[in-house]
Amino acid sequence: MKPVYVAGAAVHPFGKQPGLNAAELGYRAVRQLVEQTGITPDAVDVGYGGSSYGGSLLTQRVLQRVGVSGPPVYTVENACASGASAVHLGWQAVASGAADCVIAFGAENLSSFGGGTLPLTTNDIEIEQGMVMPAAYAMRAQRYLHDFGATADDLTAVSVKNRRNGAQNPRAHFQREISPQDVADSRAIADPLRLLHCCPNSDGAAAVLLCSEDFARQLDTPRVRVRGSVVRSGTFHTQFRDMTWPDITARTAKAAYEMAGLAPADLDLVELHDAFSIAELLHAEALGIAERGKAHQAVRNGEFDRDGRVAVSPSGGLISRGHPVGATGATQICEAYWQLTGQAGPLQVPGASVALTHVTGGGIFGVDNGACAMHILTAD
Repeated sequence: MKPVYVAGAAVHPFGKQPGLNAAELGYRAVRQLVEQTGITPDAVDVGYGGSSYGGSLLTQRVLQRVGVSGPPVYTVENACASGASAVHLGWQAVASGAADCVIAFGAENLSSFGGGTLPLTTNDIEIEQGMVMPAAYAMRAQRYLHDFGATADDLTAVSVKNRRNGAQNPRAHFQREISPQDVADSRAIADPLRLLHCCPNSDGAAAVLLCSEDFARQLDTPRVRVRGSVVRSGTFHTQFRDMTWPDITARTAKAAYEMAGLAPADLDLVELHDAFSIAELLHAEALGIAERGKAHQAVRNGEFDRDGRVAVSPSGGLISRGHPVGATGATQICEAYWQLTGQAGPLQVPGASVALTHVTGGGIFGVDNGACAMHILTAD
């Protein structure tokens, strides 16, 4: 495979933006990317856009507005991993030699659904019986607390940390620190989860430029190398499920580490899928940055702080930055790009040279999650 680089990143800030549909949000992020990198429309060999709710031909509607008209473009739906899956396909195109310049983006508007939990497909036995994502993660949380001696205060520590990180992120949905008392006072969602243990439904978009080494040399923007890019789906079975072990994350991580030739101890920062506070604990253990059943202790000891052993969600994560589903995975890569090129400002992780991004999603019967996408990036 040929080396693949990220040579540009752009995010349209997350938040409630009911007047902007997914195509408009995606256009704003892609336009910013094009302006920053200085690429011309005819330089783009292929485009990929990720979205769960953005509608048919989203990528054409976005790219045509920046003048990219004619080359192959694809719209990817892979639940919360949609944007990261779009980046993965762009990586495949460059790594195979089929393309030198690729735009990949994710975009979503969730305001159109109003409040409450996101609608899930009814063509699923568990969802037909009332399963929603907060309930699924509440069950995982209850089992984790029972098995490993953690408490609801440990879940709260994740929310407090990530909201503290996001308070310094101008792209984040929430830019205010919270206290443990704020979490305790927020309304109950699904025991033991309270509102501030959960990420918000957000609107937003993010775009990255993926390119070959030769193409990257022609640009004035800094670059980082994509050392690993992996997508996996859940393994189907109808037997007992260990609610404290996200197998899909563990399998994806194993493949990503092998591809990159790196190990969990090499990571300086991780942007993971903390859709609920318990998710940070579960995925941190599956990623190998904490021992099984001890991630809550790592949070308590400051090991996941921005200046800790490995910074986890230094951007604020989904809990603070927000979660516009299809845009989340692409945004994580943007945040990692800025960290590795020293452009993260107040979010900067000291000496960051290796970053991992992780997003997973899609609740369907018989698997722990429907899709998982992971990228490992290094400073060039």
